[in-house]
Amino acid sequence: MSTYLRRAIASARAQTQYAANPNHTRPLRTALFFPGHGVQRVGMTRAWVDKFPDIAGKFLDEMDSILGFRLSRIIAEGPNSELNKTENSQPAIMATSVLILRILESKFGFDTKARVDVTLGHSLGEFSALVAGGYIRFGDALKLVQHRAEIMSRCTQHAARESGEDYGMVALVCEPEHMDGLLTTINEFLNPSLSDLNDESSNFGLPPIQQVVIANINSKNQIVLSGSIERIRTLLVQLRQFSGHDPRAVRLKSESPFHNPIMAPAAEYMRSALRGISVTFPADLPCVSNISGRPFTSEDRLKELLSQQCVDTVKWWDSIRYLDQERGVKRWIGIGPGKVGRNLVGKEVGRVMAKGGGVWAICDARDVEEILAALEATERDMVPG
Repeated sequence: MSTYLRRAIASARAQTQYAANPNHTRPLRTALFFPGHGVQRVGMTRAWVDKFPDIAGKFLDEMDSILGFRLSRIIAEGPNSELNKTENSQPAIMATSVLILRILESKFGFDTKARVDVTLGHSLGEFSALVAGGYIRFGDALKLVQHRAEIMSRCTQHAARESGEDYGMVALVCEPEHMDGLLTTINEFLNPSLSDLNDESSNFGLPPIQQVVIANINSKNQIVLSGSIERIRTLLVQLRQFSGHDPRAVRLKSESPFHNPIMAPAAEYMRSALRGISVTFPADLPCVSNISGRPFTSEDRLKELLSQQCVDTVKWWDSIRYLDQERGVKRWIGIGPGKVGRNLVGKEVGRVMAKGGGVWAICDARDVEEILAALEATERDMVPG
């Protein structure tokens, strides 16, 4: 019996167990993950269109038809200022990720159900993960992403008009041993005691439009702040002057402050829209939530957490540690534009791991055959017997 056939049989048995009990604690060997906002770039579909014109062309036409405008042209030709608009970049990233997966499945015989045990996605990437896992149809997910992004863009514009401030996101990078202290100190600055409510420098007593929050906990040495850029800079000054923390700060390629109370209208939209969306649960594969750091446990819980994701912290680090340390994932396959997601996973689990393991990023059409060959080579080490 071939390695692949044994793997397929083992996976089929596992899926039967998962369908019967989505909380089953069996080992999960292979994770499929997808990137979030910020990886967009003009021309990111070009190599896929050039190498696989039939399926890529058909898929991009489908995308444009669902959206009702030529997003494919913006992706291909830009300009950057147009692609970087939230309402364009988010559906573009999500669709490009699904396009790559479809090419793998149709052109390379990649059987997602047989070769993957669990899916997850970073922030926006959660929608791609839900499509890959069989929970939501691509067309429904794309519409959700588009309308959600439009609302998020309007939320940002409203906040900017009301406050006169610039909004966005800033990544903070520190030494791993300083992460717990940094998180504690930031939370103390952002959530002072009730006695501080009259202090105008306090963040606690201010309405959501003026708040700074921890949007992402990405790895053992990186978090992301979301909100007013001016207020984030003020927070950084406080961290350096009064707490001894001096993290490296990098402004991200985002014009909106995601995972922030400012985005409450987007969360409300998602709760309403998801009531009219067909969700399959349990689906083909377990999918890990950004908010809980654990697999979705029911259809209702999926809808609530996916809505909550608009305003709450993305616990990516928790998700990776859960799969790595508690569920035994050894192989991590990133699919989508850019290598940011691969790098975030690699920070936690390492790029060179145990026998049969590894972290790969399928983001370039020229590398697909080499990566799939490497994956195939590890399958004999993943299948018992």
